[in-house]
Amino acid sequence: MATYAMFAKQPDEVWKWYLYRLSVCSNAKPNEGHIALVEMEKIFQDRFTLITQNVDGLHLRAGNSMERTYQIHGNVFFMRCINECNKRLYPLPLEILPRNKDKELSRDDKKLLSCPDCGTGTRPHVLWFDESYDEHYFKFESAMAVAKKTDILIIAGTSGATTLPNKIANIVYQNKRTIIDINIEKNPFTELAINSVNGNFLNMTCSEGLTKILNTVNTNVNRDFNFNK
Repeated sequence: MATYAMFAKQPDEVWKWYLYRLSVCSNAKPNEGHIALVEMEKIFQDRFTLITQNVDGLHLRAGNSMERTYQIHGNVFFMRCINECNKRLYPLPLEILPRNKDKELSRDDKKLLSCPDCGTGTRPHVLWFDESYDEHYFKFESAMAVAKKTDILIIAGTSGATTLPNKIANIVYQNKRTIIDINIEKNPFTELAINSVNGNFLNMTCSEGLTKILNTVNTNVNRDFNFNK
C-alpha cells in the first residue's frame, strides 16, 4: 500500500488504509521517550534537531517544535494536492474519522479529501517506498547539513532500513563524533555507535534510553558528557 504505484492504480484503497492508520495514530499518546526529547530541546534550543522517521505526529503533540523537528517521512495527519497545484500541506479533516479497514469512501469523504485550492484529489503526506527524499517536503538537505555539524547523534529505535538515516549516521561516524544507539536489539547502527568516539549501545527501550540520557544531560549540563556510565 505504501507506494505511489499503488496509489496511482487504486487511490481509494490506499486512502482507506491510511485513514485507518490515522484512526490508530489519533488514539496514541506520547510516551516518556517523547517527553524526554521535548526536555532536551528546551535545554539545547538551537543546538537541538530532531530527525524522525515516524509519521504519527507524536513528537509535535508532545511539544517538540515544528522548526527543529524534521519529519523526513512525512506526517499522516496532513495531505497534499495530487497535481501539486501548489506545495502546501493541508491538515487532514479529522471529521472523517474514525475508520475501520474496510469502510468505503463516500462521496462526502472524497469531498473532504479534495484539494482546498483546485478541487482535485489529494494524497497522504508520506514518503512512499518508490519515492525519493526532497528538501521541501522531507528536509533532505537540511538533515544532511545537521549531520555534518553535529557533535552527538542519538539513534532511538531505528532499524536502519531506509536511506537518509543511514547517510546521517555514516556522516557523523566519519566525522569522528559520538553516536549513541538505543534499541532493544542490535541493528546496523550498533557497531557504528560502539566504534564511534565515546559512543555506546544502550540495550533498552527508547523511553528508558532517552530518559537515561536526559538525566545525564541534567546532571552534566555544564560539564563534558559521559554516556558510558
